[in-house]
Amino acid sequence: MRRFLRILGTVLTAAGLLTLVWAFLVWQWQDPFTALYTTWKQHQLTSQYDRRVAAFRAEEFSGASLATERRTIAAEALRYRRDTHRGEAIGRIRVPRMHLNMVLVDGTDHDTLKQGPGRDLRTFMPGENRLVYIAGHRTTYLAPFSHIDSLRPGDKVTIEVPYGTFVYSVTGHRIVAANDFSVLRSPQHERLELQACHPRFFASHRYIAYARLMRVEPRGGTPFDLAAADAAGQPSRK
Repeated sequence: MRRFLRILGTVLTAAGLLTLVWAFLVWQWQDPFTALYTTWKQHQLTSQYDRRVAAFRAEEFSGASLATERRTIAAEALRYRRDTHRGEAIGRIRVPRMHLNMVLVDGTDHDTLKQGPGRDLRTFMPGENRLVYIAGHRTTYLAPFSHIDSLRPGDKVTIEVPYGTFVYSVTGHRIVAANDFSVLRSPQHERLELQACHPRFFASHRYIAYARLMRVEPRGGTPFDLAAADAAGQPSRK
């Protein structure tokens, strides 16, 4: 009996140590098993997105006025949003501060977020001059937003879609309750929000990082910067 108890104690101690090691690894990096699944899905999504870009026919409007460019981009963004479906690859998101470069998917349901960061279907596409809301996991499934709390004002977030590339600048963050849906209320101008569960390993709150649109590189037009201090509210060409 004593031998059995000693063996049981050894097994339980070893199991406890392994659990602690596992928790430490996930805390410092990510869950390797779910990461394998997302890596596989990202490979598939990359091919899907490349085909989508090749098939997309962007409007050609080089030389048009800035106002015309913005209206054309907004129309393309609306058309693209209507043509995409839950779970599909819609773009690519890059955040240097977070070492993030992944295919962006449409939707924020459980199955979709297992594939990568996703756009909330209740919000808009880049270029529609409204709210673009993107959520991502923080500890599992490649943990795309693991380091969301490392973002600082001025950090760049780039979103590429078939009709153009949109560069945002982080302005700040806040933490809200999980049931606070006011974060989905769209302003009358373009704003990007990145969302992850907070604190890590729990889902009681949401960490929201805010960013404003700074530069647009339309596929069929001339790149332009949005001058934040422009009294006339007009972007400037670069």
